[in-house]
Amino acid sequence: MKRLDGGAGKGKVLGALIAALGGVGFVWGNAGGLPGPWPTVLRALAGAALVWTLWRLSRPGTLPSGTRPDARSWRTYQISVGLMLLAFPLGARLLSLAGRPELTVLWVVLVVGAHFYPFAGAFGAPVFRAVATALVLTALLGLGLTLAGLNWAPAAAAVAAGFVLLAFSGGAGQRRDRRTGQRT
Repeated sequence: MKRLDGGAGKGKVLGALIAALGGVGFVWGNAGGLPGPWPTVLRALAGAALVWTLWRLSRPGTLPSGTRPDARSWRTYQISVGLMLLAFPLGARLLSLAGRPELTVLWVVLVVGAHFYPFAGAFGAPVFRAVATALVLTALLGLGLTLAGLNWAPAAAAVAAGFVLLAFSGGAGQRRDRRTGQRT
């Protein structure tokens, strides 16, 4: 198997950038649903986290070394992303028909989280399982708080999901193998 980009893998950098931009999008797009000074504060923090991630990704050895994924792994990726993209409008439509359009952003967080689960096995990267679980739990917590009557809960959960994505793209969840020094 061929190594990419000095072992770090262009795909891994691109994936981390997509996660970071998605995280910023979640924060900037939903912080306005929160009271008081929170929208400004959280948007500024997300911007700072994005700058941190960009700086981090520009450094050599930031991401685990790896090999080009095989055809089966790429198919898993394509199917997962395709199902996610299909699930967004279908779920949004069903929630709208059910009279609960405010839950759409929680649906999006849930689906984004779920789409990461297959990546853990396909790419041999357990960090995807942690990202997936954090996002799914964030969506479920947001749902519970919304159903309890907290009207700001969908926005808060979406903002939290954004920071989850920013944290993982910024290095959370990566460990160093004590024996080899490689990031895993």
